[in-house]
Parts: sequence; structure tokens; C-alpha cells
Amino acid sequence: MTPRPPFPPFDEQTALQKVQAAEDAWNTRDPERVALAYTEDSVWRNRDTFVTGRPAIVEFLRAKWARELDYALRKELWSYGGNRIAVRFQYESHDATGQWWRSYGNELWEFTEDGLMRRREAGIHDVAIAESERRIFGPRPESENGLVLPVR
Repeated sequence: MTPRPPFPPFDEQTALQKVQAAEDAWNTRDPERVALAYTEDSVWRNRDTFVTGRPAIVEFLRAKWARELDYALRKELWSYGGNRIAVRFQYESHDATGQWWRSYGNELWEFTEDGLMRRREAGIHDVAIAESERRIFGPRPESENGLVLPVR
């Protein structure tokens, strides 16, 4: 497996880098690219779905982005210590009927010494919004990269 810096134990700067890297990768909506940040046997809980291993992660993400159209995500560092990071996030997407959604959540991450995520626990809640209420329009602008700004 290819190491994924920064490596634990995390300090504030390296935890922020890890959060921004995750946001950037997820905003590509490329399941294969995203899956490379996880161990071969990574274990996930995403809402009520349990996923184990990179192939299952890729399959899960393909299905997710097939139904969550025009997905755009923001993450914020919540806490860190040792080899763990907690984030809060929100993303917006619409379904096939055109209904827009804002999804709010928290994630708990655990990493190996080579910087790959071996465990991801995510709780997520969805709120229907009108298109006029959108506030996340694609990946962060270049001027904001490197800054994990508060999600509101």
C-alpha cells in the first residue's frame, strides 16, 4: 500500500491537511481515487450501511454519486489526537427528480501509521432545500484551498 502523508500522530496543521485532502478527493466524485486513501480492509459505517474493503468502498461510492447528483462537500476539523480525527461536514446534491438536499454529518476517522484510513464512522442527516437555498457550489475555489472553513 502506498503511504498517504501526513502521518499520525496528528497535530493541528497535519489534521487540517488530512481534512482538506479528504474534501478535495471526495469533491472529484471519483470512487477509485477516493478509495486509495483507505486501507485494503478499511471498515466503514455510513448511516445504516456497513462497508468493508476498497472494492466495496468503490461500489458504495459509485452508487452514492449515481443518486446524489452534482454533489459538493465541505469538511471542518472538529478534533484530533494520536491517530484519530473527527470532522463535521455538510454537502449538497440533488436527486433524479430535481429535489435538492443538504446533508449534515459527523465522521470519526482512525488511521494506520502510514496515513491510510482504516476506520470511518459517519452519521448523516438530510434536509430538503429549495435550489435557491443552495450555498455549496462545487469544490472550494483555489483561493480557499488549504483553509478548512466553518460549515454553517
